[in-house]
Amino acid sequence: MSEKILVLGSSGQIGTDLVETLRNNYGADNVIASDLRQPSAERLAQGPFETLNALDAKAAFDIIKKHKVSQVYHLVAMLSATAEKMPLKGWDLNMQSLFNFLEMAREKHFKKMYWPSSIAAFGPNTPRDNTPQLTVMDPGTVYGISKLAGELWCEYYFKKYGVDTRGLRYPGLISYKTEPGGGTTDYAVDIFHKAAKDQDYTCYLGADSSLPMMYMPDAIKATIGIMEAPAEQVKIRTSYNVGAFSFNPEELAASIRKEKPNFKMDYNIDSRNEIAKGWPSSIDDSVAREHWNWQPEFSLEAMVKDMLKNLS
Repeated sequence: MSEKILVLGSSGQIGTDLVETLRNNYGADNVIASDLRQPSAERLAQGPFETLNALDAKAAFDIIKKHKVSQVYHLVAMLSATAEKMPLKGWDLNMQSLFNFLEMAREKHFKKMYWPSSIAAFGPNTPRDNTPQLTVMDPGTVYGISKLAGELWCEYYFKKYGVDTRGLRYPGLISYKTEPGGGTTDYAVDIFHKAAKDQDYTCYLGADSSLPMMYMPDAIKATIGIMEAPAEQVKIRTSYNVGAFSFNPEELAASIRKEKPNFKMDYNIDSRNEIAKGWPSSIDDSVAREHWNWQPEFSLEAMVKDMLKNLS
């Protein structure tokens, strides 16, 4: 029997690329995209779509039964900077939507679930350089607290009920296909939109705010990679560290200038800089590499070239 895959949050930054890749791999009819927002007519024509609020457990259950779903990729979340403006709404969306699907998995309505964590689950007392897989985690944002709690709940459902939960701690993600979505690392997307149009960019993070980042094709590769790994290779059921490269705004701007020599950037630092200070500057992902052969493909230079080419 072929896999039937439901992607929650399919119109978001990760979902847009993930749905496309999964449909290439599994066939368009076997991947059901879902989101609160209706996608464009072009995307609607590419395969099945269901309008879904992930907080509506009954509606979610009906879709899983209707399509005989076997795997769920749960990408619904309120991101860091947005959730700080409405903490209780952020917590409710991030946690209740997770419980809705953990419960359906516990009741054996589908077999396997992916739920992403983030470097936001770390905190000010986490070692910032080469952050290890197992370490102090004391997040200071609603988003980070919900990600750490979610990691532990996923592990709990695996150990207690045998639910096949899998997850990655994403670094900042960079993609040309969607607009920035309210995350602290989104400057690294916005800067390319400006540079591609030969405009200057004003950065809200400090010049030395180094953060781990990843190009979207590698994030999709890692996401599908952990879901397709044999269960015995997935030995961590909270979330795996994954990384590719790290940079600060000055280093990114310098890399862009190799392609766009006239590009200029100045600074107007805001509250997101404080959030970034509590996050790792680089990630040790050796455990993911060892357990299920994770390996990124894009360097910073290759990513910059590809982003500018696609946006231009």
